[in-house]
Amino acid sequence: MKVIGRVLVALIAAVAALFVSTATSHAGLDNEMNVVDGKGRTLVIQQWDTFLNGVFPLDRNRLTREWFHTGRAIYHVTGPGADAFEGTLELGYQIGFPWSLGVGLNFSYTTPNFNLDQADVFGTFDGTPTGFLLITTPPLLPGASISADLGNGPGIQEVATFSVDVAGPDGGVAVNNAHGTVTGAAGGVLLRPFARLISKDGDSVTTYGEPWNMN
Repeated sequence: MKVIGRVLVALIAAVAALFVSTATSHAGLDNEMNVVDGKGRTLVIQQWDTFLNGVFPLDRNRLTREWFHTGRAIYHVTGPGADAFEGTLELGYQIGFPWSLGVGLNFSYTTPNFNLDQADVFGTFDGTPTGFLLITTPPLLPGASISADLGNGPGIQEVATFSVDVAGPDGGVAVNNAHGTVTGAAGGVLLRPFARLISKDGDSVTTYGEPWNMN
């Protein structure tokens, strides 16, 4: 499956492991939805192994909610021309809150990253007895973040944490122990995770999970 990632909104993911893979069978199907698109293909979107672990906020601010998110979204396309399917796969949340302080509920998302730090590069000879070249690189993947001002509540805001372009009849995206926060919320916060598949022709199908209480 060909994938080109592009960040949209929401979620701090300082410790995220985000990747795209071909879909395989796993235990723990949480929810799914399907639709027949304009070309007669059946588009199926699923959420698997979703877990949002709410924790006490590290900043000890009563207006902050903090959690760690693990889960995956998997899609399947069947029918005529399924192998030629192209579209977009999104993950995100519906966020419910009773009210805010008017300074904005803030979300941010940072793409996972890595770099090489004094790493031995195999097959690169620099004249030393080891035959390896030690290198240190800058981050090898781009990172980005954004904040959204949701104004005063009560309200429900839908935000896509990230979006990837996909191609082929099957595929998926997984996030492992991503770190998320909401700041500026007074009262309780509910998160309803969703996954959405959108074809390049504009057909879409979305599946929503059960709400998770971040109080």
